[in-house]
Amino acid sequence: MTDVLAIIADMCAEGDELDRLVADLPRRDWAAPTPAVGWSIAHQIAHLAWTDEQAIMAATDPAGFGRVVRVAADDPEGFVEAATKASAQRRPPEILDGWRRGRSALAEALRLVEPGTKLPWFGPPMSAASMATARIMETWAHGQDVTDALGVKRPATARLRHVAHIGVRTRDFGFRIRGLEPPAEPFHVALRAPDGDTWTWGPSDAAQRVEGSALDFCLLVVQRRNRRDLDLTSTGPDADKWLDIAQAFAGPPGPGRE
Repeated sequence: MTDVLAIIADMCAEGDELDRLVADLPRRDWAAPTPAVGWSIAHQIAHLAWTDEQAIMAATDPAGFGRVVRVAADDPEGFVEAATKASAQRRPPEILDGWRRGRSALAEALRLVEPGTKLPWFGPPMSAASMATARIMETWAHGQDVTDALGVKRPATARLRHVAHIGVRTRDFGFRIRGLEPPAEPFHVALRAPDGDTWTWGPSDAAQRVEGSALDFCLLVVQRRNRRDLDLTSTGPDADKWLDIAQAFAGPPGPGRE
């Protein structure tokens, strides 16, 4: 439980950091376009709020969430897009207030999940710890769109380890979602952390390897930067292919960034 609570605390901290960035924005800035085509800053925050609401339902009303999944099954992308656009039509203070209340409610809901319970989701079912990790990843990714829109930089924190971890764990998903057979052997991933430490996954003697900046790896797996712009190297053809298709989020393959 200690690990789960620590991850939930990091989830709250990630949301709080983005909240501080948008809390005092003038209304005109909420309409500013972000790198996600057709999405303003209002869309980004509204999407996070809506997704938190779905996560709360998954944790507290699995049957109700199952009905949502069935409705979304025919057109998952269109379903999410429509929900985001509808939520983004609200006034910025309403969007912000709803997001704040949802973040608080989600943290409490995840704290109350019984150990060993798997929560339903749009992808595979996951534990409370994995759900919190996924929310960190998505909040950080959409937060990157907001910072890019505003032309500001945010400090890289140790919370990036959660994003990197889910990026590594979804290696096979990136292959399968494109109809490709995942590599049979494990990779070694070694990433340079913001504090200069090294985060590693996989056997140290693996033939297939990925190395470089943890921040850049996270930007890659959430598809917020093009691989050619990042400090990442690969050893082996399978690892090289992975860096072209890595995807830490559920859903169909994203278009990536130029």
